[in-house]
Amino acid sequence: MKNKYVFTAVLLAMILFVGSVLTMAYVRAEQKKEQAKDEDLLVVTSFYPMYVAAENVIGDVEGVTLENLSEPQTGCLHDYQLTAADMKLLSKADVFIVNGGGIESFLSDVAESYPDLKIVQACDGIDLLESAEGTGESHNDLSSNEDADHDDHDHSEHSHGDENAHVWMNLADYQIQVQNICNGLSEADSAHAEQYAKNAQTYQGKVQELQQEAAELASQIASQPVVIFHEAYEYIVQEYGLQLAGEMNLDEERQVSAGEVADILHSIEDNHVSVVLAEELYGTDMGEMVTKQSGVKVVYLDTLTRGDYSADSYLEGMRSNIEQLKEAFQ
Repeated sequence: MKNKYVFTAVLLAMILFVGSVLTMAYVRAEQKKEQAKDEDLLVVTSFYPMYVAAENVIGDVEGVTLENLSEPQTGCLHDYQLTAADMKLLSKADVFIVNGGGIESFLSDVAESYPDLKIVQACDGIDLLESAEGTGESHNDLSSNEDADHDDHDHSEHSHGDENAHVWMNLADYQIQVQNICNGLSEADSAHAEQYAKNAQTYQGKVQELQQEAAELASQIASQPVVIFHEAYEYIVQEYGLQLAGEMNLDEERQVSAGEVADILHSIEDNHVSVVLAEELYGTDMGEMVTKQSGVKVVYLDTLTRGDYSADSYLEGMRSNIEQLKEAFQ
């Protein structure tokens, strides 16, 4: 009987010993994981287009964590306000990749709050288009016989200052953005500079294939007059050599006056516009109205600011835009 108790005690002791050893091993493994995570290069992007570009440049480089500041369905940042969670994330970041050009209105606050944070502005070196608000004019410039009394209509559409920085909508400019991101990451993490360069070159090659398709289409539709319902499409106008007959920037806060609607309809009629470019999320109601009033075809293009974080989402969205433009101008 006594031997039985001794055996049980020894068995329990062994179980406790093995359990404690395994627990210590687990704790140490978790500590190593946390330490490794802390040592990773934390790259934060401001919004979806920058995330996708950085995702392709980083690829499978080890030791790099990529996170996006805003939700993937946020769209263009507009008047985005930084949250406490955003500031906490940025406080840990090593690199902050932004579009620049005024898209991120909070950028100066970030730079002031985190002076040691490396900020990569993807717009660097790109000639930005002048925004509608920056010109002080409506974009119905091609309609020479507009009534003078239309000048007092509210044309204060959303813009990002005096420049239109939606450059990712132009395939050549987007490649420059990819290169700027590559350069910034290489400076922050020189050990992986060669991999960043290789990944960027591969991605740029895919974008160049789309650029060739766009160039072929541009040779067929250049000089066609269009009206646009989002300032991002000014870069589509630029890419394809289209003629901008009118512009109305629509978003969730946009209140459109009867006078502005009249201006757009006059521009469509006076310039023989057959195609209007709009964003489906905010332009559907206006699109249906102008179609009913003028018979134009409304094409809903992707502004490439929303998605599911897929590395190919930009390529797929831009390819869809090209196909829709082909069909619209047939």
